[in-house]
This record gives sequence, C-alpha cells and structure tokens, in this order.
Amino acid sequence: MLALLDGTDPGLTEALDVVAAVDDGLVHGFVRVDEDRAAALAALAGAFAGSPLRDRIAEALDKIAAGSIADEHLLALAAARVAVFGAVHDALLTRVDSALSRTRAPWQGQPGPAAGAANLLVGSRSWLRELAITGWRGVDHDLVTASSQVIEATLADPELRRLAVLLDGLAAELRAASPIATLERLPVRRWADLWSRALLLAQDGGRAGRAADAETVSGRLLVLGADVHEHGTAVQVQVHGVLEAGGVTRLVRTSVTAGKVDTIVGPAIWGLLQGFPVLMTALAERRSLDLTDLPLLASGDLIWHDAQAKAGEPADPFATARVLLPGALAPAVPPLDRHPARIAEPVFVEGDSAIPLDTTRLPACGPLTAGLVAGASACIGLLRWDSGKWVVQPIAVQATVKKKTTTVHTTDWALGPTDAKAAKAAGDAVQVLRERAGRLLRK
Repeated sequence: MLALLDGTDPGLTEALDVVAAVDDGLVHGFVRVDEDRAAALAALAGAFAGSPLRDRIAEALDKIAAGSIADEHLLALAAARVAVFGAVHDALLTRVDSALSRTRAPWQGQPGPAAGAANLLVGSRSWLRELAITGWRGVDHDLVTASSQVIEATLADPELRRLAVLLDGLAAELRAASPIATLERLPVRRWADLWSRALLLAQDGGRAGRAADAETVSGRLLVLGADVHEHGTAVQVQVHGVLEAGGVTRLVRTSVTAGKVDTIVGPAIWGLLQGFPVLMTALAERRSLDLTDLPLLASGDLIWHDAQAKAGEPADPFATARVLLPGALAPAVPPLDRHPARIAEPVFVEGDSAIPLDTTRLPACGPLTAGLVAGASACIGLLRWDSGKWVVQPIAVQATVKKKTTTVHTTDWALGPTDAKAAKAAGDAVQVLRERAGRLLRK
C-alpha cells in the first residue's frame, strides 16, 4: 500500500476546487447569483468542455446564473457535480487497485426501470428545487416541514426506499441544524452530496437495480469483518467477506438494518438484529456461511435472506485475509456510488502501517477499542480516503493482551455482550423500553 503515498493524482485538487465553488452556491441559493458564483458555474461548465454533456451543462448553468431555473437545469447541475466526484473516485480507486494488485470487475449494471409513483418523484423534486433556490442559509422550519408529507408517502413505497431514506436524512439534519442562518459552519459538502444524489434518484428511471436485476449465487461466504453504521433512528451492520461460488473467489458485502430509538445505543443495538440469527451467529462465533440462491447485485452486494444461509465451520478471518483476500475479484462500483467518501476497500495490514489507522469510526457496540488498535500486530480494515488522505478503519485486530495474542472484532458481541458491564447496560436499556411499551399498550 506504500504506492498510495507516492505523489498525487493530476487534476484532483482542481476538480475538488470546482465542486467546492459550486457548493457555495447551494449555501446562498440560486435565486440571485452574484458574479463570483456565476464564475464558479462557468468553471464547472468548463470542466465538461471535452464531454458529450458540454452543451447541455453549459446551457443549464447559464440559465441558473441568469436566475431562470427549471428542473432540467438543476438536474444538469446535480449530474455535473456527481460526474466530477465520480471522476475523482475512479482516479483514486485505480490507484488502490494498482497498489494492491487487485482485479476489479467491469460495471455491467443497468439503470432501474421507471418508478410507478410519478407523483412522489415530482413532489421530491419540487422540495429539492426549493432548497436549491432558497439555499441552506435560507432554510427555515416551514421549508423543512414542507417535505414531511412527500417523505412519509415515499417511505411507504418499497421501490423508492433509497430516495425516501435519503430525503428523510437530509430533512432531519436540516431540522436539527435550525436556525441555520445563525450557524458559524455548515456541512457544505455533505449537504450538497445528499441534495445532488437525491435529485438524481428522484428522476424517472433513477432507481438502481435491485433483486430483480441480480444473479443468484450459492457457495461459501468467509467473513472478513463488519462495519457498523448507527444513527438515532436506525442501525446497519455491513459485512465484508470473500465469496467462493461457481469457481470464482470475489469480494462481496451484505447488510442488515433495523429501526431504533435514540436511547438504544452501544451493545444494546445487537438486540435489534436478532431477527438475523444465522448471520449474527456467524459473526459472533467467526464461522463461515453456506449460502443457497442468494441474490447478488453487480455492485457486489448480497441481498441477505437469513433463511437461505446456514452457519458453517469455524473460519479465521485473518487466515481468509492472508490467503484469499489478495486474489479475490473486486466488484464494480455503480455510477451513483462513485464518490471518494464511499471508498471502503477491505485490506490486511501486518506490522507497522505506513497508512494511519483511524479509530474515530470504531463502533461503541463492540469490544474493539482505540487501545487495542494501538497495540495491534495485524489488522483487517477498510481503506478510506478521508479529507485528502488515506486511512485504514480497523474492523478486526490481533493484539497482545496480558502476554497472550488475541483477536478482537467489531462484531464479537453480535449475540450479546460477553463483558459483564456491557451486558448489564444493554439489558437495562432494552428492559426500560419494553416496560414503557407495555405501559402504553395497557393504556
């Protein structure tokens, strides 16, 4: 991985500068565009001078700069922004594959079919248009609340779930940040990322392919480790592993998600995921998984069905990382997922790492701590590009504890905490909620 630290990619800084200048327009809104922001839009159009999209993007950005804003103009702005980040992502991932000698499958996915609920897409685009015209600084309670009805209806449509969750998350962040006009600093790039991605998903045919577009696979899944994403209202465990199926060894991932309330945190979240007993058992006991006819998307994502899996023999993730990870075929990246922040490549690090180990993402639900990471002799992690530099997010380590070599994973407590204090705290949180729910039902 040392090759990742050699030099920089030409044009990367300039590309990010173009996007940053445009994102400033979303801060203040496009209802009135001053000379500086008009110049920023012109610079973005210039970045596509040699592209087939040149004329369409140039016309749309001219219209926005002139204050004549239609849906197709904002779509072109969002598409241009996503395309620039996609180019940055591709340049970075090419360096990763070269440094790791990793082979990657070509993208062969197709755009999703047109969604049936056209009125919900129109409503979503309308709210996103108002955000762009008003700008983050002008967002108030009324504008955030205006999204509630369309978000609620969109959440009820399984075909629009990705868009709905994205809109719901953006609305929640805007609501929590209010009054935005008085904030000293805004998460400018993050909100612009959410806005542009949502606008593309809100187009007819903007859905990514799902199970109907997947191949079915049967074989053995060897788990490397898992990343845990926890928010106030949801938790997701994203499992990374090596799949042996059909004579091919490839990198895959699978995710399971559960709703939650903000009082369930830390080890207590595992109690929300016990509807996936086979997967949780494999994670906690470090076993392989025998899969039967699971859908596999072109993105390398297995759509998890617990009933179509069986926990197999014990399988050491570090043995898998040493032996199988280097030669596993990496999946292609879907167009809308091509963003530097979404790079999360499984890697194996042994001895001193030239790339920093980032402990800021360690989940509070497991036994893996910053102290264990600091003393690790080997690490399975996710290679990420964060704020202009490469870091490795540990998901499992080998370390010496009390003169004995031990391995610790983020998911060791998937069947419940083995630490007495953590177990009591987890049980208390769930018990309190059950008692409250019981009282409400009795009323």
